[in-house]
Amino acid sequence: MYPGTHAASTPDKPAVIMAESGQTLTYAELDARSARLAQLLHAAGLRAGDHVSIFMENNIRYFECYWAAVRSGLYFTTINRYLQPEEIAYVLADSGSKALFASAGVADIAAAVPPLAPHCGVLLAVDGPVDGFEPFEEAVAAYPAEPLADQPRGETMLYSSGTTGRPKGIKRPLSGLQIDDPAGAGGVVALLTGLFGVTADSVYLSPAPLYHSAPLGFTTSVHALGGTTVVMERFDPANALRFIEQYQISHSQWVPTMFSRMLKLPPEQLTGYDWSSHQVAVHAAAPCPVEVKRQMFDLWGPIIYEYYAGTEVNGFVFCPPQDWLAHPGTVGRSILGTIHICDDEGTEQPTGDAGTIYFEREAMPFEYHNDAEKTKGAQHPEHPNWSTLGDVGYLDDEGFLYLTDRKAFMIISGGVNIYPQEIEDCLIMHPKVADVAVIGVPNEDMGEEVKAVVQPAEGIEPTDELARELAAYAGEHIAHYKVPRTIDFRPELPRLPTGKLYKRLLRDEYWGNKTSRIV
Repeated sequence: MYPGTHAASTPDKPAVIMAESGQTLTYAELDARSARLAQLLHAAGLRAGDHVSIFMENNIRYFECYWAAVRSGLYFTTINRYLQPEEIAYVLADSGSKALFASAGVADIAAAVPPLAPHCGVLLAVDGPVDGFEPFEEAVAAYPAEPLADQPRGETMLYSSGTTGRPKGIKRPLSGLQIDDPAGAGGVVALLTGLFGVTADSVYLSPAPLYHSAPLGFTTSVHALGGTTVVMERFDPANALRFIEQYQISHSQWVPTMFSRMLKLPPEQLTGYDWSSHQVAVHAAAPCPVEVKRQMFDLWGPIIYEYYAGTEVNGFVFCPPQDWLAHPGTVGRSILGTIHICDDEGTEQPTGDAGTIYFEREAMPFEYHNDAEKTKGAQHPEHPNWSTLGDVGYLDDEGFLYLTDRKAFMIISGGVNIYPQEIEDCLIMHPKVADVAVIGVPNEDMGEEVKAVVQPAEGIEPTDELARELAAYAGEHIAHYKVPRTIDFRPELPRLPTGKLYKRLLRDEYWGNKTSRIV
């Protein structure tokens, strides 16, 4: 269950197609090129349990680097392509990476990294020169396209996004199995086959950055199954809709902000396509506003599946279309781990009451690399096998989970708990709003007050009149104490392409040196 398996049976089948350029990598090419790179890394002294990192935009070479590491027993770490040199050096040092793969597309940033990471001995650049790096093609050409004699299965060690603090690596133990042992294929492969019906005949569209856990996990698991992945170089709502028809996409994965941006396209751009091949559209990463999801069902039909999980994979909640249509707003029911809803003291809450979401497993399934304190902080104070991602929600009588918000983003105004997500879900439906973030800002009397930071829709001027219009709109849909006291405008919000928002950056503007609970 790796590219070598399929290279033997379907050598000329595309493993990867880059959506805009049409650049293609067959299974034979992916197997041979990843084998050469694995030979290079082995010759450089890397052995099972060592770490390598990648810093690239969505690039076809991403998969060669991934499979070279995973067929060598190495930990593979992806680095957010928008990080700066010091931030990249932190990840390299914290992970102990001995190799870094970069691309000419990020050359200006990557060139500043080698002096900051002297322990990283293998530096390879694809698609052109990067100062301080060896050319990838020349380096790997010196090695045979033969599998290593020993090919233990490696793992990813991905870093938390850092939206609420410094990122930490999420580490799981190596299985000790060989790369071609089906027993080691991993939970994502089982997920794709069992829940979403992915097979060797599937064509999967990935519109999100490969440095994020879900796009990387889904695309490479499609490779394990022998299907084809179509990767968008960058997300564009109109192109995404067109690519479904062009490449006869059967499966796809999205985040809610992508849905919002597609729905705000002119009506003529939402019609005229043949989407009959599209069997399953998966979404995750952030809660989806109920009305946005209703409109996507109207657009695509009942093919939208949702799941709630994290890179840590401490639990997994699944929601097929029929469950959501019967329980609008739910993220589904748990299929991995028993859910417990607890208050701040760790006491379980009754059905319908919100609290921190914990998943009970037989054992803690992960640790934060080099951070025992953070690992302990993710555990329940009395049950070490209960772990949390820091989200807040509640269960209904049938066991369906509803997310309220991240605990760190909760606003306490005059002693009242206010969850920004509800306000954001309201305002995003206004036709003049392209994106919105709601945060708590200092208020001498109330402690905090609600502020909305809005990115106006294209062609809309950010005026005081618009602020009043949005506040009035919110007042028609949510309780008065949740309506933003003030609304500011930005040309763009600091949102990751993965759909996650850097609320910390917004908060810092307003809190300055004050102590905020949002850290």
